[in-house]
Amino acid sequence: MTKPEDDTVHYDGPAGGWGSLKGMARIYGKELDSPAVLETLRRQNKPGGFMCVSCAWTKPAKPHPFEFCENGAKATLWELTSRRCTPDFFEEHSVTDLKGWRDHDLEQQGRLTHPMRYDRASDRYLPVSWADAFREIGAELRALDPKDTVFYTSGRASLETAYLYALFARLYGHNNLPDSSNMCHETTSVGLKKVTGSPVGTCVLSDFDTCDAIFFFGQNTGSNSPRFLHPLQEAVKRGCKIVTFNPVREPGLLKFVNPQSPAEMLTSRGTEISDLYFQVRPGGDIAAIMGLCKHVKARDAALFAREKRHLIDTAFIDQHCHGFDAFTACLDATGWEEIERESGLPRADLEAAADIYCDADKVIGVYGMGVTQHVHGSQTIGALVNLLLLRGNIGREGTGISPVRGHSNVQGQRTVGISEKPELVPNDRLKQLFGFDPPMEKGMNTVEACEAIIAGKVKAFLSLGGNFLRAIPEQEKMEEAWTNMRLTVQIATKLNRSHLINGEVAYLLPCLGRSEEDMQASGPQTVTMEDSLSCIHGSVGKRKPASEHLMSELAIVAGIARETLPPNPKVRWDEWVGDYARVRDLIEASYPGKFDDFNARMFTPGGFYKGNKARERIWQTESGKAEFTVPTTLSGCGFEDAPGRYRLITLRSNDQFNTTIYGYSDRLRGVEGTRDVLLMNPEEIARAGLSAGQVVALVSDAGDGVHRQVDGLTVTPFSLPDGCVAAYYPEMNPLVPLSHHDKLSKTPAAKSVPVRIAS
Repeated sequence: MTKPEDDTVHYDGPAGGWGSLKGMARIYGKELDSPAVLETLRRQNKPGGFMCVSCAWTKPAKPHPFEFCENGAKATLWELTSRRCTPDFFEEHSVTDLKGWRDHDLEQQGRLTHPMRYDRASDRYLPVSWADAFREIGAELRALDPKDTVFYTSGRASLETAYLYALFARLYGHNNLPDSSNMCHETTSVGLKKVTGSPVGTCVLSDFDTCDAIFFFGQNTGSNSPRFLHPLQEAVKRGCKIVTFNPVREPGLLKFVNPQSPAEMLTSRGTEISDLYFQVRPGGDIAAIMGLCKHVKARDAALFAREKRHLIDTAFIDQHCHGFDAFTACLDATGWEEIERESGLPRADLEAAADIYCDADKVIGVYGMGVTQHVHGSQTIGALVNLLLLRGNIGREGTGISPVRGHSNVQGQRTVGISEKPELVPNDRLKQLFGFDPPMEKGMNTVEACEAIIAGKVKAFLSLGGNFLRAIPEQEKMEEAWTNMRLTVQIATKLNRSHLINGEVAYLLPCLGRSEEDMQASGPQTVTMEDSLSCIHGSVGKRKPASEHLMSELAIVAGIARETLPPNPKVRWDEWVGDYARVRDLIEASYPGKFDDFNARMFTPGGFYKGNKARERIWQTESGKAEFTVPTTLSGCGFEDAPGRYRLITLRSNDQFNTTIYGYSDRLRGVEGTRDVLLMNPEEIARAGLSAGQVVALVSDAGDGVHRQVDGLTVTPFSLPDGCVAAYYPEMNPLVPLSHHDKLSKTPAAKSVPVRIAS
């Protein structure tokens, strides 16, 4: 493994361990949580309990005593803070004043307590009743062409709320339903579906109990899904080999000390996770995977010459695959010199990794946004599927492809209708159930919605959670264009930057958190969500709501819809708000085969599996088979190297979840007290004529004539490949052009952004 240089900032300790406990304790004190939060944590991610609002990693049927990780605990502590953002706060602070605050400081004001309407004359948010807010929003929407409106959702909303939100949009008359998946894993939904027929991964949790090797690409388990470290640790202990490709050395895939093991905590003797760890160039994964495949093919040829048998699973390929000959011809035509150049890795390292693949009977491929957020991210997914198909490593126990999602229900929302693509929605069933003709015109995804807002074509934007304006590319243009809209509505739990940029008419509507009791006419309610491994889980909040004025997300969506849409005897908003089980009945009726006996099964330990045809080797692709693909490039970046041009990687710290900043400690990278850093390897710093501690700016080098710049970044030595720099998301989003996205899915390519350094 590559070792960090002595003069770089880095973290010498393992993931987990005492550092993790200290991180949780720090946020506990900061949020002024009551001791009762410990009871919520005890129930977190357990059957019949409360499902974490943080990552989407699956929940085991037999949970650990504490089935939460550092980031999951931080998310719960953040939601259950005792701090309150009341109307008095908004009376004291104008919106213009608040625009100068940092993301962290805005959210530190605590939970929103009252519905608010923006008053342009005083530049302040003023209280409004729920009835008035719903009536006024409904009147605004009725006055607009539905196709000029956008209904966005973040990944935290429940399946029940997401289903009704999508139904509301279609009853209203549009498919403009972008969501946070468009910014992270839409490349999976499009790219993976193209080659396997499934828009989601094929693995279930038990596959990690029997696999012989796991290959990681661009996924930071230690910070983004730490509970995944438990099955990884167990896999390593039984002899499974793990090979990691990532430009950044992430401690979670290096060493793990299990906080639930007294022996490991006392001795700090954790488990070495990765057998091999390669710092591939940003966007160099296609080249690296081609190198792996090239060596597999060479070993197959040698074995056949020697023993007249194949290493490659020819029977599987003959029966289940299409495009194999074209792919192998491409392998033969691709030279090692260009593979080494584009991957940044020597041939010997790639052959060593390929030997692990060849010697393993069962292999799982895991990837994250380090794969999906590139211009050719879809091709990278295709390349990884190529590798797995060579030896039949999809569709049998202990094998498969496993994208790791971020938000807790971002995958599930797409399952129940949050999609701009009408062909992915059971419109025939919706028509039968609700007596209307669903719109069949394709709607806008996130990038398309942004383009339309900048062009002045969008008149209203409703946001079900999230921090849209902070999460997207092209922030300067977007904030300027945002104020030209007629209506903006934000449903949220805490204040963030997106709430400070408003349309002519603007509302800020506070909702319950998932950990809080949701009491409706039929009693306490359950909500559900889908994890990364396609399992559905029920969740029950028990905590007293932060304010008596809060409403559930589902009730807010229904309240707006009721005031917007004409009466329809088959559309019963009041009944659905009163009993969420009725909404689950609708989901079951709309998606037969996936949600059968939904209400009876939602508390199944470990969740109930909604199924996956590709796991059964039923390939719902154009050819009816799993597709080998031929890459058109060895680089995922979508731009050429040039003197003075760097590939910018945007990072999340150990102290954040998406745009939510819990604090300024990125312990797992050794960066403390600040987020305004530019990470570069020491040799790169010297070549650029810079020095550690120097304050510089990053400037876009997209070549589109638009000036984009982020100032005030301190040069910080860090172990990275040559030719790249790294800095934090979302602070670097102003540098990402809206046009810089995956070719197939339009997912913003935030993991390899062309930039220059200005001193």
